[in-house]
Amino acid sequence: MRTACAWAPVVVLSLYDTRRRRRALFRTCGRPVTLYVCGITPYDTTHLGHARTFLLFDVLVRHLEATGRRVRYVQNVTDIDESILQRAARDGEPWRALGRRQERGFRADMATLGWRPPDVMPHATREIPSMAALIRRLLATGHGYRLPGGGVYYDVRRFPRYGALSRFSPARMRRLLAAQDDARLDDPHRRHPLDFALWRKVPSGPNFPSLFGRGRPGWHIECSAMAQHHLGVPIDIHGGGADLIFPHHEAEIAQSEAAWGRPFVRFWLHVAPMRLGGQKMSKSTGNMVFVRDALRETHPDGLRLYLLAEHYRRPFDHDDRRMAEADALAASIRRLAARAGARAWSVPVPRAAMRLLDRDLDTPAALRLLRTLTRAGEPAAVAVARHLGLRVGGGVRAGPSG
Repeated sequence: MRTACAWAPVVVLSLYDTRRRRRALFRTCGRPVTLYVCGITPYDTTHLGHARTFLLFDVLVRHLEATGRRVRYVQNVTDIDESILQRAARDGEPWRALGRRQERGFRADMATLGWRPPDVMPHATREIPSMAALIRRLLATGHGYRLPGGGVYYDVRRFPRYGALSRFSPARMRRLLAAQDDARLDDPHRRHPLDFALWRKVPSGPNFPSLFGRGRPGWHIECSAMAQHHLGVPIDIHGGGADLIFPHHEAEIAQSEAAWGRPFVRFWLHVAPMRLGGQKMSKSTGNMVFVRDALRETHPDGLRLYLLAEHYRRPFDHDDRRMAEADALAASIRRLAARAGARAWSVPVPRAAMRLLDRDLDTPAALRLLRTLTRAGEPAAVAVARHLGLRVGGGVRAGPSG
């Protein structure tokens, strides 16, 4: 059978889809490519792991737009969460003030790195009506259920494909759920230990009015609702850190496909963690290197190159020596751009570089090509650097912000 996109021009881009566990050709039709990326929970400063994830999707958007495709890019802000409330209580700061301050810091850090801002950055606290509408749909389909004491949960046994993304055993799922920040809020009377909250009746802290009583939305319902509200379904590409595969993205699939009766996402892209001392960089453990600290020693272009130096699906162990090498390469590119002057703007991005990025965003191979071109004094190096988002040869194009 001929697909709806069979007639349309094709961008020869292959991406690794986590759900299928293989690379597949990403075909685009005439409409904009829709991209949803799970964003920050603003309770601490931006670390290198965050920056790596968001720069990867920045490169993806730039690459698609350079091939003539329009992109509709949404990245949320989870501005209500147990981690925010706990940090605010610890520091004696209002939770909204903490979130706003940390979000400003994140935007400033990413702007310094030449980030192309998403088209929309929806905040969870401003999207409660969309979440409530989605919960009502799930109650109507029988996938959601209300508890006598308040709150609404999703019945995972009503969704046979639950677990298809992560392929985790039920025992492993239970262990991971027990480690979540909001695990203590789960109602012990829910039907099954893997059932997750759609709406919680909370004993204390901020809450919001709804048809289900005052409470707070579950973490997973937030992204499903915001993605559908701003992009519709199915979404072409949904991404985030690999640590979100379970439970967050698994739950998003279950509730979204149950509610709308169609596939939720065409491609799932997940960025492997940044590590320090062999351990994942994490706010909760304090094991991290902040972007602003790294920028004291490294030019933004150098830090950007460094964070793209390992393929996004491979864990990245932080290495000061490699960061210095990337900084030296960025300096060499700036010198080359200065020598080439206006001529650097007329040189197209080499097809070899485009083919490497078409191959599941192979940024390490693109950087090896960039290094070779730079050593040879080729102005094409400047074109490749600009394509990767460096500021050489002029300013970075600023995208719209939400």
